[in-house]
Amino acid sequence: MTFADFNLLPSLQSSLLAQEFTRPTEIQARAIPELLGGQSVVGVAETGSGKTLSYALPILHLLKSRENDGNPVDTPAEPRAWVVVPSRELGEQVARVFKGFTHDTRLRVRTVLGGAKMELATRNVSGPFEVLVATPGRLIQLMEKKIISLAAVRILVLDEADQLLDQGFVNDIHKMVAACPSKRQLALFSATVPPPVEKLIAKIFSHPVVIRSKGSHHVVATLKTINRNVIGGNRFALLQEILAQGKQGSTILFVNTREQCDVLAAQLQEGGWRFAMYRGEMDKNERRANLKEFREGTVDLLISTDLASRGLDVDKVSRVINYHLPQQMQNYLHRVGRTARAGRDGQVINFVTVRDRPLVAQLEKVKAPKR
Repeated sequence: MTFADFNLLPSLQSSLLAQEFTRPTEIQARAIPELLGGQSVVGVAETGSGKTLSYALPILHLLKSRENDGNPVDTPAEPRAWVVVPSRELGEQVARVFKGFTHDTRLRVRTVLGGAKMELATRNVSGPFEVLVATPGRLIQLMEKKIISLAAVRILVLDEADQLLDQGFVNDIHKMVAACPSKRQLALFSATVPPPVEKLIAKIFSHPVVIRSKGSHHVVATLKTINRNVIGGNRFALLQEILAQGKQGSTILFVNTREQCDVLAAQLQEGGWRFAMYRGEMDKNERRANLKEFREGTVDLLISTDLASRGLDVDKVSRVINYHLPQQMQNYLHRVGRTARAGRDGQVINFVTVRDRPLVAQLEKVKAPKR
């Protein structure tokens, strides 16, 4: 199958060719036709499988088709599509994907994201536009002030649903869904479906098309896993050995707590290693600047807590190092999903201690299914 098989608008097809997108991933091949056909969809797929494009292309096709039929958006602050995301960084990433396809369609994408000043958020939604990408808290504020309306929404997408619920947004989600028309499409995408997400699906969906990719709840086949035993608790010596070997591409170094992040940062700095840090309780501008440096390749080593494990898509991440392994398999899957994305090769190195053995024993169960 190719993207041409979806019969998308010529403007979208030309943008796909310009960006060298030719063949859809499994989740794209299965979700796009359903969304184009007006179905509500629950999509469960491994990280790095292209979930954003699975809903962005149908949204842009459907909204531009309405405009071509003589029904353009001309009312300020009443979008026809809304994508809810758990974090500012993911929202910016999703908006970039949309905007890569709006040069020819001329559709307008606006963002309302946490961390931005209310004045900026208000200005972003002041005129007519088609697509809104928003974090729940800031959007609720705008709704309560009657600055924005969801009454014209035709399709609503919940992206990274497991993280939305992890952050306690369930009540906000119910409020926002209730503010949309009863006759609208719903889509939910997630890498994992823990019980709270199952409960949300049961409550807000009515007979959705459920799509589970073959690789869901597994690591991708292009990921190479290496387990290294930590001897005598000396993690840093092992890390220095690995970093000294060098590797093409960038590395994300995961720890479990902010305190571990700070300790490791001090050790790396003392050892003369160049790195950026990305964790909670940081100044938001500093955190964004650090992520920008990592994206642009100014630095090729990023130390992070699980804050960077969800949804972030950074090109050229060739390796993930679990300096401290997480306790839950769900978090492990999110972390290793930062590499080996979109069919590229990647590597994960796990630092293993005695207490990590139960998790390591489970890794066999998440190996990619045979092709």
